[in-house]
Amino acid sequence: MEPGRLIHALPTPVIWIGRDDRVAAINPAGAAVFGEGLTGRHYITALRQPSLLSAIERAKSTRTTQTARYLTSDETGHDVTYQASVAVLDEGVLASFEDVTHLDSASQMRRDFVANVSHELRTPLTALLGFIETMLRGPAKDDPVARERFLSIMEAEAGRMNRLVGDLMSLNRVEAEERQRPIDPVALGDLLRSVLHGLTPLAAEAGVVLEAQIPDAALSVPGDADQLRQVATNLVENAIKYGREGERCVVALLGPAFHPRLRCEAMEIVVRDYGPGIDAAHVPRLTERFYRVDTHRSREQGGTGLGLAIVKHIVTRHRGRLQIDSELGQGSRFSVILPVDA
Repeated sequence: MEPGRLIHALPTPVIWIGRDDRVAAINPAGAAVFGEGLTGRHYITALRQPSLLSAIERAKSTRTTQTARYLTSDETGHDVTYQASVAVLDEGVLASFEDVTHLDSASQMRRDFVANVSHELRTPLTALLGFIETMLRGPAKDDPVARERFLSIMEAEAGRMNRLVGDLMSLNRVEAEERQRPIDPVALGDLLRSVLHGLTPLAAEAGVVLEAQIPDAALSVPGDADQLRQVATNLVENAIKYGREGERCVVALLGPAFHPRLRCEAMEIVVRDYGPGIDAAHVPRLTERFYRVDTHRSREQGGTGLGLAIVKHIVTRHRGRLQIDSELGQGSRFSVILPVDA
C-alpha cells in the first residue's frame, strides 16, 4: 500500500516527507492543523517551526526516531500543543502528531496549585514566626499586654492555616470519590433546616436574617449526607459573610420538577443573598481554586479560597449542576440542582 493512502486512514495528524525533502502526502487531520496545499512543498517552507525542523534533521542524520513540540492554535484562538514523533523509513520521513494540550494544562494546574498553597501557607507562617521572635527576644518579651495581643493574632493565623489544611484534605477526598456516585437517600428538607439552625448564631452576629422556604414534605435525593451538608453550609456561610448587614438570606428548596439542564426530575437548593453582588467578569471563575473576588476581604472573613471549588466537585459527584447568578448591587443566587433518581 502506498504511504499516502495509508496515512489518510489515520485519525491523528500525519505528514509524509519524501526522499526529495518535499511533502509527499498529508492526511485530513494534518491538513486541519497545517493548512491545505502543502503537498509538493519543501518541508522547511511547509512546517517552519525550528524545533520541528531540527527534529527532522536529527532523525535524517542519525536514522533514529526524534521528538519535538509543535505549538499552534485552534479555530477559536486557544493554544494547542502537539508532541511530534519523527521517524525515518526507506521511502522518506514520517512525522506524526499527538495532541498533548490536556497534559500541559494539567501540569500547569499542578504548578499553579503548589504555588498558591505555598503562598497561602507562607503568609500566616511568616506572621507566626515574626510574633514568636518578638515575644522571645524582642520588646514584647517582658510586656504582658503585648504578649496577650500577639497571642491572639497568632491564634487567628494558626486557625487560618488549620482551615486551609482542612479544606485541602476535604478537596482531596472529594476528588478521590468523584467517580463514585452516592446512592443513599438524603432528606434535603431536614438537612437544610439543620444547617440553618447551626448557622443562626453566625447570622445574628453578622446582622443577617435567615429565611427558610422549605416545604414540609419528605423530599430526598440519592447522595452523601455529609457532603451535601458541606455544600449547604458553605453557600449559606458565604451569603452571611458577604451579604449586607440588616439584609436577609433566603434558603429555598424547590421541586421535584423536570430540569432541562439535567434532562430529568430534580430538586433545587437555592441560596439567595441581597449583598453587593458580583461583577459578571468574576462569576465564571468563582469555582477555581484560590480565586477570590476581593482577596483582602475574603481573608478577613477567614476564607481559604477553596470553598466553592469543593462545592463544585461535590455537586459533580452527585451528577448535579451548580448555577451562579449575580448582579452588582442586587445580590447573588447560588443554585444546586440534584437529580431525584440514582
